[in-house]
Amino acid sequence: MPEMNIAQALNSALTIALEDDNVVLIGEDVGATGGVFRVSDGLQAKYGEERVIDAPVAESGIVGAAFGMAIAGVTPIAEIQFMGFSYPAFDQVINHVARIRNRSRGRFTAPMVIRIPYGAGIGAAEHHSESAEAIYVQSPGVKVVVPSTPYDAKGMLLAAVADPDPVVFLEPIRLYRSIKQDIPEAAYTVPLGAAAHLREGTDVSLIGYGSMMREVNAAADQLIAGGVSVDVIDVRSLVPFDAELVIDSAQRTGRVVIVQEAPRSAGFAAEIATQIQEKALYSLNAPIERVTGYDIVVPLRRAEKHFVPSVDKVVAAAKRTLSA
Repeated sequence: MPEMNIAQALNSALTIALEDDNVVLIGEDVGATGGVFRVSDGLQAKYGEERVIDAPVAESGIVGAAFGMAIAGVTPIAEIQFMGFSYPAFDQVINHVARIRNRSRGRFTAPMVIRIPYGAGIGAAEHHSESAEAIYVQSPGVKVVVPSTPYDAKGMLLAAVADPDPVVFLEPIRLYRSIKQDIPEAAYTVPLGAAAHLREGTDVSLIGYGSMMREVNAAADQLIAGGVSVDVIDVRSLVPFDAELVIDSAQRTGRVVIVQEAPRSAGFAAEIATQIQEKALYSLNAPIERVTGYDIVVPLRRAEKHFVPSVDKVVAAAKRTLSA
């Protein structure tokens, strides 16, 4: 099996998906340039300009056009360059893409994927660095997933393309080229709606997703080296959410740390914490800890490292639960 990073694994998935003549890729610079992060590199040369479509700088138009294709029977994969650029398209997502099955009483669906690179850590700041997954979680009718490994990236993207409903597919920018795995060249899928149980432990649960899994795993390494038994969960799918695995982890350890890059208030970490408290309160031995970004716009490069949750902050939060 070839070794791939996340960007390469996504390119492999797109290559396989586009073998189906019914699938198209549309977005700014996805064709001739190969995508701002080179995820779609070489695809337009292979499949042509009518299948890999360079769109104008008009995010609402990209998602709106993809929505029209979807209800007409095409399977579009729409790319938005950065999460902060997706806001102009949010009207299309919440009012049309997410609602079409309900609005039409099941006569129409929108089998489409909206790929959105997200997160800070590359010194791009503001609109290029945001983590706004919670607004999509609050849009009933769309699925929201965020892989953190090359294997999951390829398998979950192929699963998203095959899904009968719209999927917002978030890609952690910082992880595009940070890790490699042996990846099958052939098609495979990773089911949407299933979290990944990465490590089994009994003292504390570390729960995260997407861009934060690198910090979560590094924090687990430190804690384990200090004699702590650590349970690690990669949520991986926000909608549908695998509450059963998360709650089981909390019940076994009695101590929970949840990590997200997004601002603290009303983030998905709060939803995870709420579901744990609703269903496993009497199993907890300490208050649930959240390690998050701050309730501010992502700062410029020199201050960015203070915004993004660090390994030290995750370790400190775990130790607070252990000393409670």
